[in-house]
Amino acid sequence: MRHAPGTSHWARHRNALQRAGALARACIAGAAAGMAGLSPAPAAADPAALQFVAMGDMPYGSDAATGGAYRALLARINELQPPLVLHVGDFKDGVTACTDALYERQHAYFQRLESAVLFTPGDNDWYDCQRTGDDPLERLQALRERFFGWPRTLGLQPVALERQSDPMADHGAHYPGQRENLRLWLGDVLVATFHTIGPYNGADAATQALRDEHRVREAANAAWLRATFELARQRGARALVLATQGDPLTRERRSDPWRVRRGFEGSIERTLVPLARAHRVPVLLVHGDSHHFRFDQPFTEPDGQPVGRLWRLQVFGDPQMHAVRVTVRPAQAHQPFDATPIWNPLSPDPRR
Repeated sequence: MRHAPGTSHWARHRNALQRAGALARACIAGAAAGMAGLSPAPAAADPAALQFVAMGDMPYGSDAATGGAYRALLARINELQPPLVLHVGDFKDGVTACTDALYERQHAYFQRLESAVLFTPGDNDWYDCQRTGDDPLERLQALRERFFGWPRTLGLQPVALERQSDPMADHGAHYPGQRENLRLWLGDVLVATFHTIGPYNGADAATQALRDEHRVREAANAAWLRATFELARQRGARALVLATQGDPLTRERRSDPWRVRRGFEGSIERTLVPLARAHRVPVLLVHGDSHHFRFDQPFTEPDGQPVGRLWRLQVFGDPQMHAVRVTVRPAQAHQPFDATPIWNPLSPDPRR
């Protein structure tokens, strides 16, 4: 889903952060080696500078038109050697046919990344397949089988993870159908995905079957978020990163406060935000859908002040095929997260 561009934030991030990729790789490798019970990996040295890359809403159009620029971005990410890459959905536009061949091509692109890769689906990837005559629920099942059929990440450095569909001690959080809700440890940072889609998370669906899917998915999301916050508390996570596709916020004018968009009340307004207020762990919500870069604290308390431990990163999207390098420094309570654009020279540069 695309919206009009908004306020940019890259000016304050122009100086590249010092990379701590080797440390973060050691941490995630430790997590893969000791995944039983999803225990966090032992701290490698200084856990205050873990890094990963976030991206989404790309590539759009035919491979002949945009594949070159996308491959250039993937090569740039590989040069940085992050331990983890998050793709927050919409790996195709909303009008291209949702064929098995297209799914295979996007899977192959993820397998170019020399990292562990977490993917969470967007509306273009299954819900909007109805535009080209496909059954969106059948395409959702095909997506689950191709991208979420095993308890490990994608990418050339796969690691073990937990899916919401897997048996778990917290039976209330177990939803057998939700294979795409994932979590893993990056050092002592807990990373989890939950499945929302733009623009209204399926709440405005034309069919009862799709409205029922939205209802079940939001109930699963809420249970998964509660269980994930509790796991973070039990295991002493120093930070929590949550990734999803849909943009949950909207406002009429730039001067207006943000409010939660219709369709996201269950997972965001009634679950994530209260949990972030109640827990001491710093939380970063990473999402896509609106196609321009934001890094801010848009969620507010009743008095209008930001929710103190909750940040938001909105990634770039087509036609701006850039990514974002995220640094997690839990010891810096006032700014535990930072986000720096990874510029792709073959893509339009919004700074110009």
